[in-house]
Amino acid sequence: MTTALTISQVAQATGLSVHTLRYYERIGLIDSVARRNNGHRRYREQDLRWIEFLLRLRATGMPVRQMLRYARARAAGDVPGSVSQRKALLEQHLQVLLAEIESLQETVAMLQGKVVFYTELEARLAARHDPPSKQGKSSHAKRPLPTRTRSTQGSR
Repeated sequence: MTTALTISQVAQATGLSVHTLRYYERIGLIDSVARRNNGHRRYREQDLRWIEFLLRLRATGMPVRQMLRYARARAAGDVPGSVSQRKALLEQHLQVLLAEIESLQETVAMLQGKVVFYTELEARLAARHDPPSKQGKSSHAKRPLPTRTRSTQGSR
């Protein structure tokens, strides 16, 4: 990107509202944005990269309070304490995300089991209620009673 963007252009590019961008700058989540002589904000490529990072953190459920801690540590520069703090915040958040992923995978497996259960149940019900074939069988012909099987899939 060779030119700076206005706040409206950044809002459109990021999906954040102009109000949110101003709020993030006011609370220190976004560094002060360079301004033109008329006072209008001019976002640079590095500003957009930072906002994109914040959006990733937000999309993964990181609270603004924790993002602020990260932003303050970032503002301190690449000194040992700051780097260690940022790394620790990201490691902590990563552990939360990995636990959520594991929980979601367990839920997916349970739902897949339920889908298989209901697919099999539909097939059994369809077989039980199939109309007699057109080969002249009486609609009153005796059919064997279905055998009831025990489900291992839990409650229905």
